[in-house]
Amino acid sequence: MDQPTSATSLAAARAHPETGAAAFVALVVANSALAFGPLFVRLADVGPVAAAFWRMALALPLLGGAALVAARRTRGIAPIAPTPASARRWWLLALAGLAFAADLGTWHAGILQTTMANATLLGNSATFLFPLWGFLAARTWPTRWQGLALLLAAAGAALLMGRSYQLDPRQLGGDLLCVCAGVLYAIYFILMSDVRRAMAPLPALALSSAASLPPLLVIALALGERIVPGNWTPLLGVALVSQVIGQGCMIYALGRASPLVIGLALLIQPMVATAVGWGWFGETLGGPDLVGVAMIAAALVLVRRERAGARPVETLPAGDRVTEEA
Repeated sequence: MDQPTSATSLAAARAHPETGAAAFVALVVANSALAFGPLFVRLADVGPVAAAFWRMALALPLLGGAALVAARRTRGIAPIAPTPASARRWWLLALAGLAFAADLGTWHAGILQTTMANATLLGNSATFLFPLWGFLAARTWPTRWQGLALLLAAAGAALLMGRSYQLDPRQLGGDLLCVCAGVLYAIYFILMSDVRRAMAPLPALALSSAASLPPLLVIALALGERIVPGNWTPLLGVALVSQVIGQGCMIYALGRASPLVIGLALLIQPMVATAVGWGWFGETLGGPDLVGVAMIAAALVLVRRERAGARPVETLPAGDRVTEEA
């Protein structure tokens, strides 16, 4: 039969949906935008957790307004929240907001205590954690080509970041914070991938962003950080580029791409960070950097080509497909 009939095969299909061109482009845009986050955080004149709070607070009106407009265009009303029948989504959204708040808080703090290279690499350790969850959820092993893609990506990341990565006891605290942030980012992805099966991307992102605001503000105040900025430009940048564009495209792709593709696409961030370092700070690119970029690109092509012949699997229920298209 063309469609999976057992519960296990259905779980596998949902955990590994076909990655269409639109989702793949969204992942490239998302990770390219998110790569600028550390730069904006370092330029901000508020505390690291306060910067995360403003990232959410400044982005939320745009995300909420866009979600309302999209909902009215598709259904004539604004079904932002889950229905009573799916009240479980409220808990998932609340937990996702908490996980993302903890992720941003620890990562932003780590950015200021370690090198940009360490922060980018360690903060994206979800590259391998999220695909692992995908295979466990689907109760499957990676295929030969998927395994090869993972090996290529790991080797490419090691080459790309190897020269700039520094092991220094003075940076150990920042490194550990970034590793913790990577784990929390994977948890956020797992929770939001469940939410995306029943909700369109804009309301899902708007609600999870709103859930992250209170804990970020409480933590920033408890740490005695400066809250009100003197220069709003970096905070506007991190809100628009990282949250609206970056996370907006990421959450869109989260309902349409497999955990493996999403995880490997996270390695676009250190690729872009390397290019930013070359263009912004005049950092020299060597042969290993270029080979690492090529290996990561090859891994993404491999995992895309393997699923090119797969039958598309709709990850949203039929009743939500109209909202998803908005």
